[in-house]
Amino acid sequence: MKKYIFLWGLIFLTLSSSCNYLDVVPDDIPTVAHAFDNRYQAEGFLYGCYGFLPLHFSPNSNPAMLGGDEIWLFEGVSTGVMNPQMWGIARGEQGTDTPIANFWASKQDSYDVKGGNRLFTAIRDCNILMENIDIPTDMDEEEKLRWVGEAKFLKAYYHFWLFRMYGPIPIIKENLPISADSEEAQVYREPIDSVANYIVQLLDEAIEVLPLQILDITNEMGRATKPIAAALKAEVLTYVASPLFNGNPEYADVTDNRGVHLFPQDYRPEKWQRAADALRDAIAFCDLAGHLLYDFRTSGVTATLNEATINAMQTRGAVTERWNPEIIWGEAPRGDFTNILQRISFPAFSDYHQAGHLNLCYAPTLQVVEQFYSKNGIPIEHDSEWEGVDWYGLKTADASQKFYVAEGFETINLHFNREARFYGAISFDGGMFYGNGAVQDNAMSYTKFKYGANGRFLAERHSSTGYLVKKILHRLTSITTTSSEPTYTPYAFPIIRLAGLYLMYAEALNEVKAAPDAEVYEYIDLVRKRSGLDGVVDSWWNHGIESVKNKPLTQEGMREIIHRERLNELAFEGQRFWDLKRWKEAEKYMNRPIRGLNKLGESAATFYVPQVLYEPTYSLKDYLWPLRQGNLLKNRNLIQNPGWEIGQNEN
Repeated sequence: MKKYIFLWGLIFLTLSSSCNYLDVVPDDIPTVAHAFDNRYQAEGFLYGCYGFLPLHFSPNSNPAMLGGDEIWLFEGVSTGVMNPQMWGIARGEQGTDTPIANFWASKQDSYDVKGGNRLFTAIRDCNILMENIDIPTDMDEEEKLRWVGEAKFLKAYYHFWLFRMYGPIPIIKENLPISADSEEAQVYREPIDSVANYIVQLLDEAIEVLPLQILDITNEMGRATKPIAAALKAEVLTYVASPLFNGNPEYADVTDNRGVHLFPQDYRPEKWQRAADALRDAIAFCDLAGHLLYDFRTSGVTATLNEATINAMQTRGAVTERWNPEIIWGEAPRGDFTNILQRISFPAFSDYHQAGHLNLCYAPTLQVVEQFYSKNGIPIEHDSEWEGVDWYGLKTADASQKFYVAEGFETINLHFNREARFYGAISFDGGMFYGNGAVQDNAMSYTKFKYGANGRFLAERHSSTGYLVKKILHRLTSITTTSSEPTYTPYAFPIIRLAGLYLMYAEALNEVKAAPDAEVYEYIDLVRKRSGLDGVVDSWWNHGIESVKNKPLTQEGMREIIHRERLNELAFEGQRFWDLKRWKEAEKYMNRPIRGLNKLGESAATFYVPQVLYEPTYSLKDYLWPLRQGNLLKNRNLIQNPGWEIGQNEN
């Protein structure tokens, strides 16, 4: 795709715009026509439409990576490879002057967008492609239809990204002509259901013409397919069925100057049925396309590995094994940017590494560490075997734990007897690390985090909580004893993977049934089984304390289980942030104190002491993004999101 980089830049520089920042066509019509002179030029324009996609894997661009309670940095964190501006969302620094992650923008906005992207410009460019794709004469009709389908998919996704952030948004069905007057340019935000239905309409049209699979893996992986579009449709309908947008009483009275209610006023259970139907169809498309839950046993290196190591690598491999069959939609590696997550998460194994180029700062919070299940597949606070156990009491690892904790290492009970996904996701003090050049698990190293001669702590590069994320490190990314930086193995970061779709289907089915049944259990148990866990009913009955043994048998209990399952399975993939919002549970989770271990502790007795790092405040206003005040001044038909009105929450 390098051959298109210059062309994209040229197109973006030459496409001008007019009186409205949302949807007016460029006034340089000959320039646009030139972009469609032939197939080569048109393909460059299509890839330009893809070029607006947010960098999902990047904490510099994706607010879901640093904007919640999953990851915590430290004051003065190095900005060499990572800009901590998204972290400001989690710390209450959002406002209406220059909003953080402002995706409600266009080319005319010359102010600092603080990590955002001009998605209304992206939508406009998708419209331009659809309006002009008939011009090239060296393309057949089938290819033109496919490219129109891709443009519709991208247009739907850009609407969805904005919808998920802002709620009601303008629907940009077509570009306004250059002759449009200022009155026509004063667009309105449209009601939630209208926006969702339009996105679904675009995706239905795209599904008709998109390919089932990408056959040219080298050049086209990451482009839209039927399974991707169907999965996105299902996600849109699940989002609109969820509590945030389905009868949320706190938004019931939000109206614009037309008197139009922008949010549904009543809860409608049929929305969950519509979501369930869409999820069933999406899974069927995935089946046809050959998508499967990833199995680390297919990697070719597991013949002599212990089952414990294999189970820990299942979800880690599902994320990092490039273009594995579980990835429905992945983000193709983009140069050095791909290595950001690995560089800020890779642990130091020697003093030489400590003094090298590792950033060592992508730190899971203690609440997320505690959130993972016990080895019995249920929350540790509900496991009968954990009754009376001091989570932070010290224990020395023996040979029975050697594949997860270094034998003879003194650490805390919290690090023992946990589910395999915990060990595949979290690097902790004394934890075994599969990878880094070790193919066999008997050659694994272990990680250190304590301060002092036996630790790996630097004031300018360290974990604020005493943990790092292991899940997003490819097993082949490695660092030698005398290297200052790892040799990275890039991978396609998953935007949508099959396990997430299965859990979303279980969630929707649970909402439409009076009580959970075998169909609900089937899709959650498939995900659990992959990591070595028993089904939910058996796990809770056999290992739960008396008060929770029957929890999977009720709709409310199963709802909580499915939510926890998504938080565990999809941890550190940019999903938690949006799930907590749509479930309307963000105020519950994101108002808890941010905690970590005592990073300056030199001994076990002083290091393993929970510390409060920050006291966040999260309220109703934080569920939706603020519109920049300048946008409201340009267009008097727009209204601000609740809680962000002038004088209340300026940054």
